[in-house]
Amino acid sequence: MSKIIADHVVVEVRYPVNDSFIITLRSPVDIPDILPGNFAEIQIENTTGVFLRRPFSILDVDYESRMISFFIKIIGKGTKKLGEAKRGDKVSLIYPLGNSFSLPEPGKKVLIVGGGSGIAPFVLLGRNLKSNNNDVTFLIGGKSKKDVLVSSLFSGFGKVLTTTEDGSAGEKGFVTGHSLFKSGNIHFDKIYSCGPEPMMKAIGKIANRNGIDCEVSLENMMACGFGACLCCVTETIEGNKRVCKEGPVFNVNYLKWRI
Repeated sequence: MSKIIADHVVVEVRYPVNDSFIITLRSPVDIPDILPGNFAEIQIENTTGVFLRRPFSILDVDYESRMISFFIKIIGKGTKKLGEAKRGDKVSLIYPLGNSFSLPEPGKKVLIVGGGSGIAPFVLLGRNLKSNNNDVTFLIGGKSKKDVLVSSLFSGFGKVLTTTEDGSAGEKGFVTGHSLFKSGNIHFDKIYSCGPEPMMKAIGKIANRNGIDCEVSLENMMACGFGACLCCVTETIEGNKRVCKEGPVFNVNYLKWRI
């Protein structure tokens, strides 16, 4: 897979949620094929104490316009600085990195479960699944209504369900407590998940109890993106694996923490 290492021009920074933003960048060259689950390493310059690139899942791509976008939650000085970028600023990217989600056979029924900034890989995944003629259901969770406003991003690719901890949108509670799982009869051929680790673990257990194939995208800190620094390793049934290189997408049965 060919890689882009170049400065990209900021086209827009939009805040659909108070503490999260969508940044759209224009590439100086044609964008290579990007698969759902791939990520980029972004250099955030002129920020005290921020020296390493930061990994972000690729939200969407417009090949014709050479534009690439990311959904980013502000969690520190680096992401705050990136969220303050202005139109015309330049941002250095390395991408596409990592592996990708696998697609089921056409016509299969799939469930996509996301929480927080973990929804980022699912626009590309949803588009690919729809093109593959899969029946897609999204289940998006957040603390309150403002945290699930971006669920509208997925409405063109399948059915969208939401949960909020305070009950301000969708069903009240966590995604794992949604009525979808309470029937005891979950009819999906595949489940995908990304978000907080406890949520992914719980979704993995639900999938295993129901004999459903499940893939998760891990959000470990990745300093280099090429597998050299070893700071992002995760335990698997075959020993430690680099999330940036062998992942970030893993079948839940391959991960040690599933047990």
